[in-house]
Amino acid sequence: MVGYDPRAQRAPLTTEEAALAGSAAGIVTRAVVSPFDVIKIRFQLQIESLSSARSSGKYWGLFQASRCIHTEEGVSAFWKGHIPAQLLSICYGAVQFASFECLTKVVHDMTAFDSQASGMHFMCGGLAACSATVVCQPLDTLRTRFAAQGEPKMYKNLPHAVSKMWRTEGALTFYRGLSPTLIAVFPYAGLQFFFYNIFKRILTPPPFAGTSGENMRSLICGSGAGVISKTITYPFDLFKKRLQVGGFEEARVQFGQVRRYRGLADCVVQITKEEGVRGYFKGLSPSLLKAALSTGFTFFWYEFFLNVLCDLKESQRVNNKR
Repeated sequence: MVGYDPRAQRAPLTTEEAALAGSAAGIVTRAVVSPFDVIKIRFQLQIESLSSARSSGKYWGLFQASRCIHTEEGVSAFWKGHIPAQLLSICYGAVQFASFECLTKVVHDMTAFDSQASGMHFMCGGLAACSATVVCQPLDTLRTRFAAQGEPKMYKNLPHAVSKMWRTEGALTFYRGLSPTLIAVFPYAGLQFFFYNIFKRILTPPPFAGTSGENMRSLICGSGAGVISKTITYPFDLFKKRLQVGGFEEARVQFGQVRRYRGLADCVVQITKEEGVRGYFKGLSPSLLKAALSTGFTFFWYEFFLNVLCDLKESQRVNNKR
């Protein structure tokens, strides 16, 4: 089970072990879900309608967008921004899971609450994600800009992007969209850990299932938790993406209309006036696919790598006794 459990038979995780397992889970998961992330970002940033009946915009459907990106930009376009995205996954996974394990241990050591209660997982998961977000926001902004730019590219590579953004827009540009991110990430991550905890308790594998059954349970529970939490908090993700590409309009003119927003409130107002409430949910379909895969695989690989680390520690302990 994810989180500190005083009843667990294995030794408690160290912060370094939780960070290592979280980073490894992030690396593997990111490589799988990157295409869905690119499509989702393209949908979120499109001002025009995504409806096929009113196809004034460049993209209007998941398969149409996939074909369009493949035809115009090649297969590699589905992994645009993959280097900053991987750096983001490594950093985010390490900080989030290390913080979560520490926070659940603090709950057990310093309060009367059960560290394995679903409510505690909601609180600790939300706080852990906020910590990871503040640390990793610059990488998220870079990832978004790489995924959003067309051809010819405005940014040649990661160092060029960092240098140009710093010179032309200032250091604060790396934290564009932080406000809606923090507003959304607490309930989003909290709900992920909350529902993952609940689903793990409900979906008990049969005794004969073994390790494979436990791994499949982690994947299914994580996927369900990801879909529910993403649906509830999705509009804030869209607001964040719109704000992150502010000052980046030159690289997006080939995709259609562009807008400038003065902040979160102005972004919400403009989207409501021009695109309606449905505009808050542009890109939801690829986002839900990504959330199911991303959250499912993240918890799957996190628990997988934790088991590997525990097995190595046990093996070393046995060898030391000999």
